[in-house]
Amino acid sequence: MTRPAAIPTVQIDNDTVKVTEWRFPPGGETGWHRHGMNYVVVPQTNGPLLLETPDGEVTSQLTAGVSYFRPVGVEHNVINPSETEFVFVEIEIK
Repeated sequence: MTRPAAIPTVQIDNDTVKVTEWRFPPGGETGWHRHGMNYVVVPQTNGPLLLETPDGEVTSQLTAGVSYFRPVGVEHNVINPSETEFVFVEIEIK
């Protein structure tokens, strides 16, 4: 099954941080990736995200404005299982 790609828009990329807005169409995904930096996610919408991880699938319920931190090395594919667009801002700390 082919999923549509999530759309990244880099807002800031300097010596300190990289800030990217991610827009997920219904069913959209990032594709498998490994985070090379610590990062903070700031959801802009409410809803679930499906995470495909090396240990299996996990569904995470996100709330607009409620940020969370993850350390370098996280590996996953992020999928929007909803029928509406999902948006978050990712802040990578260099």
